[in-house]
Amino acid sequence: MTWFLDHVGDVLDLAVQHAYLAGIPLVVGLLLALPLGWLARRFTWLYGPFTAGFGLLYTIPSLALFVILPLVTGYGILSPVNVIVALSLYTVALLVRTVADGLGAVPDDVENAATAMGYTRGKRFFAVELPLAVPVIAAGLRVAAVSNVSIVSVATVIGVQQLGLLFSDGFNRDFYDPLVVGILGCVALALLFDGVIVTAARVLTPWTRATGARA
Repeated sequence: MTWFLDHVGDVLDLAVQHAYLAGIPLVVGLLLALPLGWLARRFTWLYGPFTAGFGLLYTIPSLALFVILPLVTGYGILSPVNVIVALSLYTVALLVRTVADGLGAVPDDVENAATAMGYTRGKRFFAVELPLAVPVIAAGLRVAAVSNVSIVSVATVIGVQQLGLLFSDGFNRDFYDPLVVGILGCVALALLFDGVIVTAARVLTPWTRATGARA
């Protein structure tokens, strides 16, 4: 605690950078996964190739991806852009199947009723299908958020500033205070992301609270 209080400013700066590197890919990955998941749901022959193909992205070791991406993006190896791109790919890998399954869980009679009421395909997607798929998508997003917070710390190896630097600092100096603060900081960020996603899902699905209250 004494070490943390003496370095609270530095720790908070690293935590903000860590949250940025983990959070931006969540948004980017979700925005990319929504149309891809919809395509996999709309055209059933795409489901297998999409879910398997994008799932393979997650098997690429993060350190290898951090090292290779500068050759693709043109940014230096120390650039946070490479971390954001890598984690966006991992987020898409996790969410394409989730989005497709979430949309697939919407009952056919609900879709048919919306169509009978005059909803176009686009309006039906945004007003009916997507809101009903929110709980499933939110569950996948929670997994992706925790994964991103964890993987960001690997970027310490290439010198990107974030909480993972406290791990290497404590290890190199055989000094456990910064290492423990770094671990607790990552756990706190993961819990914060999880809480935000759960809250957002509850706000976007008010009918679930009404159903629970009646029960």
